[in-house]
Order: sequence, then structure tokens, then C-alpha cells
Amino acid sequence: MNIVRENREDLTSLLKVTISEVDYNEAVEKALREYKRKANVPGFRPGMVPMGVVSKMYKKGAVAEEAYRAASKACFEYIESEGITFIGDVIPSSEQVALDFDNNTEHEFIFEFAASPEVKIKFSNKDIVTKNIIEINEEMATSYRDNYLRKFGKLVDVPAVELDEALTVTLDNTEINVTDAYVGLISMSEEDRKPFIGKKIGDEMEVNVNELYKTTEQRASILQVKAEELEGINPNFKLTITNIRKFANPELNEEFFKMAFPEGNITDENGLEEYIKGQIGTELGRETEQLFSIDVKKLIIEKAALVMPEAFLKKWLFTINEGKFTMEEIEKDFTPFLNMMRWNLIQKHYVKEMNIEITKDDVLEEAKALTLMQFAQYGMASLEDAMLTQYAEQVLSNKEEANKIYEKLYERKVIDAVIPMLKTEEKTVSVEDFGKIVDELNKQ
Repeated sequence: MNIVRENREDLTSLLKVTISEVDYNEAVEKALREYKRKANVPGFRPGMVPMGVVSKMYKKGAVAEEAYRAASKACFEYIESEGITFIGDVIPSSEQVALDFDNNTEHEFIFEFAASPEVKIKFSNKDIVTKNIIEINEEMATSYRDNYLRKFGKLVDVPAVELDEALTVTLDNTEINVTDAYVGLISMSEEDRKPFIGKKIGDEMEVNVNELYKTTEQRASILQVKAEELEGINPNFKLTITNIRKFANPELNEEFFKMAFPEGNITDENGLEEYIKGQIGTELGRETEQLFSIDVKKLIIEKAALVMPEAFLKKWLFTINEGKFTMEEIEKDFTPFLNMMRWNLIQKHYVKEMNIEITKDDVLEEAKALTLMQFAQYGMASLEDAMLTQYAEQVLSNKEEANKIYEKLYERKVIDAVIPMLKTEEKTVSVEDFGKIVDELNKQ
């Protein structure tokens, strides 16, 4: 066996691995014995096929397979012994020529790989990252307050439609009559609500149920028919409003505070207002930190200025996907992929340089935090720690979800480790301006 490395441009190299019969003969003989044991050849009993017949039928394929396997193994052993850090993977080279496994006993396999660019980053006081602090305005506080209180409110009858009420209606097209059908304005767009605004109990209007109920499942459920029967139904109905209800905020009395804050830490309206401000601040702070992390990550990637073996990476992507994507499709999404690869190299650099570690406790606490956020969406702001831990462990039992959490934690720890090396400037912005900043970022 002989290995020759040829360095090419753009960090790429060829490895020419010459394999002789002695390198693969033992594996070929073993493979042929296995073929003999399993071969089903007419005229011979199973396992009794002569080795000469087996060899004639299968030896060429066995030599090709075992020689390639030996060459591939040697290739990786060489890279490891030389201490080479490569990016992507080792792939067969386009310079590979056809091999004659019928007549030759020595075969040259050509592989290609790309060395990882070296990560060298130096920060200075000119490296500034802006942290955009979102200002809490009155409209935001009122909206959050209303949404919060709505969770503890109840439906009450009202005389007319104003905005997002829940309607009970009768639908009639002379062939089908449905009483007590539900129309929820809260889930509609502003344009779709317009015909209902100002309507009162007893008012009638013409509607198209295909427009009123957007999905097939909704229409079938409301009209009490099977989905396949909808096509033959006239969609134009007369709608008569029989009841109008809306959510009313609860009275801020002792009963409310005991229900909303069973731990007893908030007992009056002043405490509620402070709680709401704190909740808004927490949510906005989360968005601020998320954008700040993105900006820090972007600056780190720019400062590293890693020159990547782009041509090789495109070829590698095409090869490992086995033709599922065309080169044109790979080209289309290549820039974000390239930055992801750059970040992976930078992250590994800092993890090694700064001895950054993620413990099982770190992962469990992150899984618990994510679980609590999910429950909070359904109005469950707190859970007993034992139950929360149980749900978090269920999340971590999914290998894919666990890996996502590990990746998230490594990224967060790397960014947190780099932030002290940078200069941070805080800037207060309106929620509208913050949204514009995020929109511009998403366009990049």
C-alpha cells in the first residue's frame, strides 16, 4: 500500500492510495466464503456450490468492494496520523480513472478532501455591537394587560358586534338548515370581519360558507356533512345572528387574585400592574438578547474572515446527497450554508481554546426552561419541579431534540464568552423600529 498527497489550491488535497493484492486478498477470500455459504445456484444444493463457480460469479465485485474499503480506511488513517483537520468529508475525486479488476491486482484510488481554514480572531475597541433595548409604551402595556386578563375572563352576552365577538348563527340555503353554528370573529382578518361590525341579534346577511369557513374540515363540521359531500352543496347561505358574546375581563377582586396568583404574592391592582410590566420586560428582554446574540455572532464571523473551499464544499454537498439536489439548487442556498460552516469552525475553536463544557445539568435546566415556556402558552405559568423535570426528561429522550439543546447551549456559551472582548453600546428603540431592524436582518 502506498499513499501520496497532492496539495491543490483552495485548501484542497488529493490522496492517491495504491492498493495491492496483499491489502485486500484476505477480505476477498472471506467475502467469497460467505457468498459460497449463501449462494443459491441452480443445480447445486445451498452451501455446496464449488468455490470455482463462486469465484467466477462474485470475485470481481468482491475485489472492487474490498479494495475500495481498504483504500478508504487507509485514507482516513493517514489524515488522522498527520493531524489534519478537514471540513465536510473525504470524497472520491473526479480525477479517478476506471480500474481493471479483471486483469490487475494493483489499483489506485483517488480521494479528495479540504483542510479546515485556521481560526485566528483578534478583537479591538473598534469592534462595537449595539444592544437594542425595546421601549415599553402604553399601548403595549394595555394590550398585554387585556390579553392576560382575558385568560381569566368569561363570555357575556352583548347586543351588537364591535370587534372580535363570538357569534351563534343559523345557516340556511333552503336545502340545509343549521342552527347554533359558530362564527369566531377573533380568528378572522380585519377585512373578513368588516361585514359583521355593527350587526345585532336577529340581523340577516348573505354569506358564502367557502369564504366564511376557510378549511374543508371546518365547513364539513359546521354543515354536519362528510367532506366528500361538500362539492355538491350550494355554498351561498342566509346567515341569521341568534346570539353575540364577547370575553369580559374579570373583576379585580379577592377571588381573581386568589385564582390568578395562588401563591399569594400579588393581592391588589398595583401589584398586578407591576407584574405585567415585569412580564413585558422579560419578553422584550428575550427578544433583545436574541437579536444581540445574532449581531454578536455576525460580527465574530466577519472578524474571522475564514476563506472557505467553496468549490469543494459544493461538490461535497452534491456527492453526499446522491443527486437529490442539482448544482443550481445547491448554489441558491449556499451562502447561508457557508456561514453555518464558518460558525461551526469558529465555535469549535472557542470551545477548545476556552475549555467550554456543557454538563448534563445544563441540558436538563435548558429542557426544563423550554418545557415551561410551552406550558405557559396554555396559561400554565408554573409547574412543580418534579413534574417539570419529568417532562424535560421526556424531551431529552428524543435524540434529535437533545442534540438541538446541546447545540443551542454551546452557541450561547461561546457568544457569552466572546461578549466581554467586545464593546457593547445600548440603544433604546421603539417596538416599530426594532421590528424594522429584524426585517432588515432577515433580508440579508
